[in-house]
Amino acid sequence: MSLTLATLIPGLLLIALGLPLVLNHSGYAAVLKGFPRSPVATYVLFGVGAAWFLYGIWHLSSADFGEYRKLLFVAFAAIAALSFKCVPDFLAVRGGCVVVLMGAMPLLDAAYMEYEKPQRLLMVSLVYLSLALAIWLGAQPWRMRDFLGWLFARPGRARAIGGALSGYGVLLSIVAFTY
Repeated sequence: MSLTLATLIPGLLLIALGLPLVLNHSGYAAVLKGFPRSPVATYVLFGVGAAWFLYGIWHLSSADFGEYRKLLFVAFAAIAALSFKCVPDFLAVRGGCVVVLMGAMPLLDAAYMEYEKPQRLLMVSLVYLSLALAIWLGAQPWRMRDFLGWLFARPGRARAIGGALSGYGVLLSIVAFTY
């Protein structure tokens, strides 16, 4: 993946997440409020995250426990399948966290050793912040519900957060074409 694409993708995602908040779209607010326990989001996000993780397990090198990849694959596939039955609450949040964790590697790989391009740090900083947030929400997924309750408690908050997300997304989208 090129550095341009690795910077453009998070920028466009931030715009897509923030713009409906700025526009105060009521349907988007309802979707966000229902997201933590949404069965559709659970199947999509956790399914994609588990498949991506299992793909990574299947393609481990011998230096990374590659001799045990079949055993690891079966064990993690069983854990993923049992997650739908044993821990269904907030599985959409955990699935989103898995997607963020898995998606960070290609983005950071694109910026690796690109020291002559300091503007890459705008994307890298966002990715590391997202990683920290994904680890925290993966361990405490109910915090997403609490955050969304706080976000929509006052109408100005959603617009401010949406404006910040969209603004940073526009900045990243512009920076993507400066490499």
